Amino acid sequence: MFKKILIANRGEIACRVAATARRMAIRTVAVYSDADANANHVRACDESVHIGGSAPKDSYLRWEKILEAAKATGAEAIHPGYGFLSENEEFAQACADAGLVFIGPPPSAIKDMGLKAESKQLMEKAGVPLVPGYHGHDQDPALLQREADRIGYPVLIKASAGGGGKGMRAVEKSEDFAAALASCQREAINSFGDDAVLIEKYVQRPRHIEIQVFGDTHGDCVYLFERDCSVQRRHQKVLEEAPAPGMTEAMRAEMGAAAVAAAKAVKYVGAGTVEFIVEQRDGGAMNFFFMEMNTRLQVEHPVTEAITGLDLVEWQLRVASGEPLPLKQSELKIHGHAIEARICAENPDNNFLPATGTLQVYRKPQATAFERSAVRIDDGVREGGEISPFYDSMIAKLIVHGATRDEALARLDTALAQTHIVGVQTNVQFLRGILATESFAKANLDTALIERERAVLFDREPLGLPLAAAASIARTLIEERATSTQDPFAQRDGWRSLGTTARIFAFEFRGETQTATLRYLHDGALTLAVGGASGPLVIGRLPSGQIELSFNGARHTLDVYERQGAAHVFADKGATRIAAIDRLAHAGDTQAEGGRLTAPMPGKVVSFAVKAGDKVAKGQPLAVMEAMKMEHTIAAPADGTVAELMFAPGEQVAEGDELLRMSAVA
Repeated sequence: MFKKILIANRGEIACRVAATARRMAIRTVAVYSDADANANHVRACDESVHIGGSAPKDSYLRWEKILEAAKATGAEAIHPGYGFLSENEEFAQACADAGLVFIGPPPSAIKDMGLKAESKQLMEKAGVPLVPGYHGHDQDPALLQREADRIGYPVLIKASAGGGGKGMRAVEKSEDFAAALASCQREAINSFGDDAVLIEKYVQRPRHIEIQVFGDTHGDCVYLFERDCSVQRRHQKVLEEAPAPGMTEAMRAEMGAAAVAAAKAVKYVGAGTVEFIVEQRDGGAMNFFFMEMNTRLQVEHPVTEAITGLDLVEWQLRVASGEPLPLKQSELKIHGHAIEARICAENPDNNFLPATGTLQVYRKPQATAFERSAVRIDDGVREGGEISPFYDSMIAKLIVHGATRDEALARLDTALAQTHIVGVQTNVQFLRGILATESFAKANLDTALIERERAVLFDREPLGLPLAAAASIARTLIEERATSTQDPFAQRDGWRSLGTTARIFAFEFRGETQTATLRYLHDGALTLAVGGASGPLVIGRLPSGQIELSFNGARHTLDVYERQGAAHVFADKGATRIAAIDRLAHAGDTQAEGGRLTAPMPGKVVSFAVKAGDKVAKGQPLAVMEAMKMEHTIAAPADGTVAELMFAPGEQVAEGDELLRMSAVA
């Protein structure tokens, strides 16, 4: 077995490989870019070497620097993780030439499976089922058009060297083919430097099911069952599970045998994944066709580990060091069900646009070590860390395991609810939305699930204004109580000898300005009116720091994080963001309140700096108020013209009273 390996990757997979190596008493070397100088994977390894700038082309793709680092540190082998150089045959060969073991398949296998057209021809010879299509070398557009017409529409044009959903177009009818082909080829050239394409029948209601295979240097190969990866956005996976729902033992054995045949056809060594497109037919029948082989460890490998109880990285290390496969096919068993959710920094409501920023809050559900467990988290980030624009948007992988699919589904939703991220937009609530759809809950899976459930998945607000505002106000009141002195006159509890008093809170919620009225009753009780809901408000703080809140006929236990003027509210049923508006600085937004500027609190008008008819600019002082023995300047929220002054200097005003009116600049 190796004594030291270099991990030629970053993020969660580098941390994942380091964890297994440590358990096996193998020392590890990390490589890092400028952006990753303080990254978790650097801390996870025994040694680290700087290899260049932040952009991958300046660091993680510079394999000559990685080889130098391996030699300088005395590493015997290189684990490429996934992405970057993991499927680069030149790098694998360079490792061998340098006397280093590449922990992956031989360069010839990477080459044979790297080009989609050539791999399809190879699979056809090996007897692996293929989708009807054209995989030839002749790329004449007229020929490709004839082949598409022969196959029958709809067809799928795919870049031969493609991956990750790039260089792929679905074509519904013959007259659209030429334009789609040209577009696909342009994208393929830009992404892969190769405009060769293949044409396949576009399978209706397809499922994406892949088989994990493992080969050793002694000629043995096994399959470790299947994963269903049908839930995708932009042809990229979102949720993966094992085993595939609805899979029969007969079909599993047939797909497994086909995957092993595919691996043996290229003399495969190490961990690989044979991906199939599965056609669903009426009555539950399914046909499967070879799609491609990924010659590396997959992102979703933890669900296979969960149902088999095996460490696939350990298998990689053992096989790469020359050992035989640890188990025979007959010794492999499935235990329960596992689901993985990819937590990404992205905005689902804006076409999943990647997001960047600082993880101001990063709280995770309780997880256990590698051994098969209810909840597992693979990540390479920590609270306070940066999600940079240089690398993949994935923050973490959340993996759950249960005795049944329903149990795993419930555990995943609970674990997602306990995942609190502030500072970067994420898809956590979107993932919870998928779990709640009828399609996913009933395992009605295909690659169009997200689009089919679009009406319930996008632009959803799980908590609503009343609860969001109540949570923000509750946190404000708790903080005020905690920081106030014992002086009764310093308490901001609204107590007065007779009657009631009120405070008005202004918020920005989902792009609109909203107000809430909190009333203090004579007996110390509180009532709240906001967003059409009103009633008693009862609040408290638990020893854990969570807020207990009763309002609008329901009781809630919430986590509320205040960051940069916004309250981020996390509840069992979802999460949301609501931003407080500083009514001293923005005393009545002219757009939100129809040109009215209101008093932010009870007090006295000291002076006006303007008169009716004056034109004012945004930020210009308009009036001075005195409240709580302090003067407060009220500024113009936008350019406009003063229409009318509603009070005279020296007059008392109540919170919310209209001080002056403005009209917008014509």
